[in-house]
Amino acid sequence: MASTLTVDVLIAGGGPCGLMLAIELGRRNIRCLLVDAKPGTAFNPQANATQARTMEHFRRLGFAHEIRSMGLPPDHPTDIAYLTRFAGIELARLRLPTAAAAPQAIKNMSGSWSAAELPHRVSQKYVEVCLHRHAQQQASVEMRYGWQLTAFEDTGEGIDATVQSVDGDALLQVQAAYLVGADGARSFVRHKLGIAWGGATGFKRKFMGGKMLAVYLKAPDFYARNPNDRSWMYVVVNPELRAFIMSVDGVSEFAFHIQMADDAATEALTEADARRLFAQAYGQAIDIEILSMATWMAGHALVAESFQQGRVFLGGDAAHLFTPTGGLGYNTAVEDAVNLSWKLASVIQGQAPAALLDSYALERRPLAVRNTGYARQFADSIGLFEAAPALEEPGPEGEAARATASDYLNGHVRREFNIPGVTFGGRYHGSPIIVDDGTTAPPDAANSYVPCATPGGRPPHAWLADGRSLYDSFNFEWTLLVLGDAPPDAETFEQVARSLQLDLQAVKHPGAEILALYEAPLVLIRPDQIVAWRGHTAQHAATVLAQALGHGTAQNALPP
Repeated sequence: MASTLTVDVLIAGGGPCGLMLAIELGRRNIRCLLVDAKPGTAFNPQANATQARTMEHFRRLGFAHEIRSMGLPPDHPTDIAYLTRFAGIELARLRLPTAAAAPQAIKNMSGSWSAAELPHRVSQKYVEVCLHRHAQQQASVEMRYGWQLTAFEDTGEGIDATVQSVDGDALLQVQAAYLVGADGARSFVRHKLGIAWGGATGFKRKFMGGKMLAVYLKAPDFYARNPNDRSWMYVVVNPELRAFIMSVDGVSEFAFHIQMADDAATEALTEADARRLFAQAYGQAIDIEILSMATWMAGHALVAESFQQGRVFLGGDAAHLFTPTGGLGYNTAVEDAVNLSWKLASVIQGQAPAALLDSYALERRPLAVRNTGYARQFADSIGLFEAAPALEEPGPEGEAARATASDYLNGHVRREFNIPGVTFGGRYHGSPIIVDDGTTAPPDAANSYVPCATPGGRPPHAWLADGRSLYDSFNFEWTLLVLGDAPPDAETFEQVARSLQLDLQAVKHPGAEILALYEAPLVLIRPDQIVAWRGHTAQHAATVLAQALGHGTAQNALPP
């Protein structure tokens, strides 16, 4: 006889999306069960770039400093370099701050990079360990690795599900209010719901299109025998092969990926083949220890046609598949969890109607389409570049080829890796729970970002006189910014929030600087740190909060 467990939310999948959901829901005392077929957190490096917005969410949860201490040593360069071979001739480089320098560096940046955090170069295997630790600390969260979801039914009143240990020895019947499928690219949940992929796939390019071989390896001599400045990521561009490698620990562990021309032949590659290919990419014979190897398919820009069906939701790779240029897949997955978690909690705790949950797909799916589109642009930019036959040749012809490649690649590396617009500029324009004030945000652009408090986007950032980030002053749930030296009375918002049992705090910041950033003295910030409304009076507080909680107030019905 199978035992039975009753929870509020069943989470299928223990990657970044599932773990973030568990942390966010656990912080709100929502009962969760997370299951994942793997025996534990990721062994392979997988995603390797945590974007600045994701780091801001880790900061909101109190552990950005833990993430930044993981992965590379504090003083290891985080540069991206393009070369003829890993130990060959350097063609282009983007120099970036080390982990040790990042916290101070961001305090001296402005404009597009006005932020609480800089990006961090860290392998997913480390990130998952940190997320798992914080999920375990939540009293209302139970996690079972080595268990998988095998069946579920949405009864209309809830979810009846079966989870089973991978060894088949144990069975558990789960009753949940909601199910979240964060179970990866081959999602059981998405397949059972019959939700198809939209978008495009099968792009063929010289690089980042078709079958790729991934090798997680140790190369103790990689740095000692490399004449080039140390980097976090090295990209090989030459007419013979295209590959890249990322440092995992800054010492000897690396994630190596090489583009293969023949998809079928790639599946038959042996460890001997991997050693040979690595030596070709490095530019000389070099000893390596292979920790794991697998193939994967580049050339995806896919988004699920639906992110919700009844009481079941999709997030992470179950909802969108990226080619990893720009490092957007894992970061998009984290924001899926951040967006969905507060909404699930608000409905489960009776603060909002079930209609609030409809806004998850309305907000997140367009962002997934946007982000997969940006990743595709970056993949085209590097993958369609033709390496001249003379690129590695001595003499004038080789020098000319290298100069041409250098010019192009120095432009490309900034297009792909200096992306504040992608990172900060995602907006929930047209969402029914955003109170439109009639203003228009600046155009969406990958490589530039104009801070803007138009409702629906990330709040403009500022550093406070005491050295804190403005975001550090925000409440964990709802925040009402009260700005300027003579702001309107905000008491009505606080009274309405209390009547709704909503955790809202009025946070006052006198002076002109932050008021000028937000262009209104009252600004409502959602739990996911999105501007929900701004205005000059608290007169319509009840209507504003009703709309922000999904009660269906018509847009444009409120004066600012």
